Amino acid sequence: MTAGKPLSVAVLDAHRALFFMSDLLRRAQGQTLEAFGLGPQECSYEVVASGAFWRLRNYGKPAEAPSVLIVAAPIKRAYIWDLVPSASAIRYILDQGFHVHLLEWLPVEANGENGLTEYAKTISECVARISSRRAGAKTFLMGHSLGGTLAAIFAASESESIRGLVLLSAPLCFQPETSRFRDALVSLVPSGLIYAGPYPGSLLSHMSVLASPDTFIWSRLADAVLCGADDQAREIHARVERWALDEVPLSGELVRQIIEWLYRENRFCDGNLKIGNKVVGPATLTTPTLAGVNVDDPVAPIGSVKPFIDDMPTKDVRIVEIPGETGVCLQHLGVLIGRRTRAAVWPEIISWMDSHADSRALAQRSLNEHVDRQRTVRS
Repeated sequence: MTAGKPLSVAVLDAHRALFFMSDLLRRAQGQTLEAFGLGPQECSYEVVASGAFWRLRNYGKPAEAPSVLIVAAPIKRAYIWDLVPSASAIRYILDQGFHVHLLEWLPVEANGENGLTEYAKTISECVARISSRRAGAKTFLMGHSLGGTLAAIFAASESESIRGLVLLSAPLCFQPETSRFRDALVSLVPSGLIYAGPYPGSLLSHMSVLASPDTFIWSRLADAVLCGADDQAREIHARVERWALDEVPLSGELVRQIIEWLYRENRFCDGNLKIGNKVVGPATLTTPTLAGVNVDDPVAPIGSVKPFIDDMPTKDVRIVEIPGETGVCLQHLGVLIGRRTRAAVWPEIISWMDSHADSRALAQRSLNEHVDRQRTVRS
């Protein structure tokens, strides 16, 4: 026993304190890169709602435009969605006439006891707020990586509340041997190791590197070499490296449930994940769904998505395979910042959303686009 705690807990506390120091050092490194002009260049937004561990951004557009709620991943910062004007998923969606909101998770400073249920309830609150702007309005829900996983968990509990679900490099199935990253992570982290309390972001980064050094070290170095002659690709790569240093503490309970309930036990894909008083899985996810999968991404490969999609009861589902590309630093981020993906894949995503949008909202969007064109001609 040490200071009233079991020795194992005291050792974990000591290690966690070291990684909190690592968070500070990595953020300082990122701020140094930002001083050299590599910080994010986000477009303007307004915070329209907030809670203890989240806030809702509104990027504007006419109220009648079809709406999209983006669920950011709880790891690192949300500005990866809006890195610079030339590599911004948010700006692209705005340019297509959609009304964009983004749900951002705040760094956990004291209470680290919020888990999947609390995160799903927050998404529910934001969906209800957006949908209340006019009778019958429903928003699209979109998420990348674990933000997409959280969006899918919410959608499986309240499918009727959204118009459609767009998942980008978001793992849903965690069966053994479907993902080498999943297998390595589960073998690396002993069951019961993680407990409630703020959890340092750099510890998760180190765990990811140990689980897949090819993904998080060697492929990044290779990408830096391959984009050396391309000024724009080199700039985006450097900005992603700056973003990767922006560590934030997470809820320890959320990390525990993600690793134990999802990665180790595969509860969501097996249909026995309990969120509040509901049990959710593929059978309860009935909303139209589009899933984008980067074929070169070992973090969320096709095997971590297709088994779940195949078990959904609705036939209105689609998987879009996305080729890897140079200049994105991490293939897992390619769908958000890749130039080829922006040119070839995002038009498909917008077309799918158009085909599922409310006709009234589409008509308003067309009118807004016409007005914008007329203003451009006059100027």
